[in-house]
Amino acid sequence: MKDKSYSENMKASVMNRIKAKKTFVLDLYVDMLISEIQLKTKKEKLLFKIDEAIDRRDQTLFLTLTEELKDLDKRFGT
Repeated sequence: MKDKSYSENMKASVMNRIKAKKTFVLDLYVDMLISEIQLKTKKEKLLFKIDEAIDRRDQTLFLTLTEELKDLDKRFGT
């Protein structure tokens, strides 16, 4: 079996680092996308529940849900 030369080893090392960076960025993007989907889903559910509370004229539930919505907006900066 032939050993790789120093330059081949260096090229392979650089390529491995580039691949690792791309993988990290891709994983980060996927995590961000999943977080955004979860946020939108939770927000939609809260808005639906708020609408139901308005329809039923349930002021207590309305105030509780709007506080949850405010907290969600603060946490995610939306």
